[in-house]
Amino acid sequence: MITTDFVPGSPCWIDLGAPDVAAAARFYGSVFGWQLEPPEPEADGYAVFRLGGKSVGGLGPLTQAGARSAWMIYFLTPDAEATAAAVERSGGSIRVAPLDADGEGRMAQLTDPQGGQFAVWQPATVRGLEVADAPGSLCWTELYTTDAAAAKEFYGSLFGWQTQDTPLPGDGGTYTLVTPAGLNPDRAQGGIMGLSADHLALAGGRPYWHPVFAVADCDATVAKVTEGGGSVQMGPVDMPDVGRLAVCLDPSGADFVALAPTTG
Repeated sequence: MITTDFVPGSPCWIDLGAPDVAAAARFYGSVFGWQLEPPEPEADGYAVFRLGGKSVGGLGPLTQAGARSAWMIYFLTPDAEATAAAVERSGGSIRVAPLDADGEGRMAQLTDPQGGQFAVWQPATVRGLEVADAPGSLCWTELYTTDAAAAKEFYGSLFGWQTQDTPLPGDGGTYTLVTPAGLNPDRAQGGIMGLSADHLALAGGRPYWHPVFAVADCDATVAKVTEGGGSVQMGPVDMPDVGRLAVCLDPSGADFVALAPTTG
């Protein structure tokens, strides 16, 4: 589960880079009931999604030529500069060097050695998401990667993550559960799954992170996705001890998972 009691290495923010901000705001508003807070004049079009008045993520225009529309996951760090330097020492790269975000904190956008893109957040006045693990909000994070063993080593060294491998049903391979350093397994925040490059066509064969959003009714959410111009890559399908889920694309191709978690 993901909570707003953020610790180092836990997901604390997400945002979407979209080719059409207004269209993205309409789509996610119709699917999850989010409202986009008007951006500040100095924010270059970047704005915050809210649900019931609480922040659930951000939205802004794509800023890199040729970049695909995608969700970015930010992990909490006490020192953005030190984390960025550690990424480079481990064979990764810095896409956006650490910078101040209007006094709310410091951020950096990074790439792991296999090509998976992620970001880090060093909080100041804003710690992160104001709601998580509730319908319409982030409840899990997931990395699809071409080398799960290397990913476990890299992120484990960077954030101190604890990992636990679990077999998938049938011949589905292995899924690695991720938990922040020092926390119990019930605080698992995400997973790592090894896939061949031909299964990662969405990112041109490179690894990628995506968010999982909790929903009350997966099938009803999928209907809203397709009605809004999005599409479904997989599902809805029931996963034992997990819930009913679907892998979705928004109208611009940004991927996310809708999950109605198992209760009880």
